[in-house]
Amino acid sequence: MNSISSVYMPRAIFYGNGSFKQLGAETRKLGTSALVISDKIMDNLGYVDECKKMLNEEGITCSTYLGIDSEPTDLFVNEALEICIQNNCDVIIALGGGSCIDTGKAVVVLATNGGDISDFMGNKKMADKKAIPLIAIPTTAGTGSEATDVTVITNTSNDVKMMIKQPAFLPEVAIVDPTLTLSSPTHITSATGVDALTHAIEAYISRRSHPFTDTLALSAIKLIYDNIEEVYKNGNNIEAREKMSLGALKAGIAFSNASVCLVHGMSRPIGAIFHVPHGVSNAMLLPAILEYSKSACINRLADIGQFIKPELRSYSNEEIANMVVQEIKKLCINLNIPNMKEWGIEKQELDKVVGKMAKDALASGSPSNNPRIPTEEEIIELYQHCFDYDMSEGMNKSNI
Repeated sequence: MNSISSVYMPRAIFYGNGSFKQLGAETRKLGTSALVISDKIMDNLGYVDECKKMLNEEGITCSTYLGIDSEPTDLFVNEALEICIQNNCDVIIALGGGSCIDTGKAVVVLATNGGDISDFMGNKKMADKKAIPLIAIPTTAGTGSEATDVTVITNTSNDVKMMIKQPAFLPEVAIVDPTLTLSSPTHITSATGVDALTHAIEAYISRRSHPFTDTLALSAIKLIYDNIEEVYKNGNNIEAREKMSLGALKAGIAFSNASVCLVHGMSRPIGAIFHVPHGVSNAMLLPAILEYSKSACINRLADIGQFIKPELRSYSNEEIANMVVQEIKKLCINLNIPNMKEWGIEKQELDKVVGKMAKDALASGSPSNNPRIPTEEEIIELYQHCFDYDMSEGMNKSNI
């Protein structure tokens, strides 16, 4: 742990049922011409029209970009940016899941700094001009993107998910209204929930963690662990939805300031090449990678176990760490998380690209934050291991 740590988060965060209604007043503080970046699902649910109504009531002109229909790509960014420039928009509202918010982050930076989003990969180009203000409104409890300075955009020319982290990508305002997540279908609820859990766990075991992020990460793990199966089974439980939204928000702040690790590093190439949603690809990898990393973070995993179940304190740290890994397996089974084979990825197709995937994972930088830092060969082996990974193995050993 460094002796000096830093924490970055949005200037203002509004959360709780009904907080969506803050949009008009907050936008008025930031600009007069807004671009709403969203998707057709949010439009069909009426959320985009609600945005327009609130903005119109404040005298704010409104344009829309609703072209996002997958994980965010540079094509979406360029299309939305063109609308932004054509309409002289001075504030962006990103409404939806992580794809919409990450696209919005890229647009606000490019609008003032120019260039292509790929220029910012690896911090080759730094955003030296202040970005257009971004208001991020998540409709899932998962990515935490509303509170991070990270955007992940797929470069369609080389099938690489570009993880870009700079302060300029941080939203100005986050509005986290759990009622907006009620429309989230079961499979999205489970995938985004495990994504948030992965953020929290990786933030806690990261080599870059510090006391402030530790507090947020542990709290997020507890909130998500206690409520994820309930919202999966009963999506209308608004109290559980509230706790999941708060957990995802805390996890986002935690990992944005402590970084993610090997799971995310290996997850991005799966999404870029095989178009697996980010939350699902994280969940596919989480149990196996925790097993791989366990020997280097036994005490940290034991902290997690004791925090969510204080009665485990009578066990040794190694025993508790083993229980935590087994519990994550059980959770993934209960949420019907598939492995790569079950998702439909062909083994021969994986074999063709696994070398590139390992290189891309390492190039992202995330694996270097892992408690146990892998070699390229070990990452290849982990991909092969996770292809048909059996999460039920050893399940009877869990005592959580």
